[in-house]
Amino acid sequence: MEPQKSINERLKVFQSLIGKEVTTSPSNFMNWLKPTVIAAEIGSLHCSYTVRKEMTNPFGVLHGGVTAGIIDDLIGATIFTLGLNHHYITVNNNIDYFAPAKEGDLITAKTCIVKQGKTIINVQCEVYLKAKNRVVAKGTSNMVNVGAI
Repeated sequence: MEPQKSINERLKVFQSLIGKEVTTSPSNFMNWLKPTVIAAEIGSLHCSYTVRKEMTNPFGVLHGGVTAGIIDDLIGATIFTLGLNHHYITVNNNIDYFAPAKEGDLITAKTCIVKQGKTIINVQCEVYLKAKNRVVAKGTSNMVNVGAI
């Protein structure tokens, strides 16, 4: 395993945003998604999102591509919290969709590391419709150390 930065300054950034909307992320996509950080730990992030009109499909429900983007973006940010010395990129996304979310709904997304190897890190993200505690989607990604490819 790669050494983690001391006391992990990257994690502290997310912890300082607990209860706040993210607007100054290096990820422009994250800034567009406008998550509010609920919790931040090494290898796990929990955020909420309000489904806005521009996030919906013609049927007025959360677009599957936006759901996939939330999952991919939050998984990438989760890798960031590990404080590793190398950059990681997405190898694949596997997403199952279970229920719709509509404009105005509050959804939450929570990540966790499933397995961390030297080259590949497998991360899971679950998206919930907060009001009904219903799973909207679940995704997993393998992230690869770009220094290893």
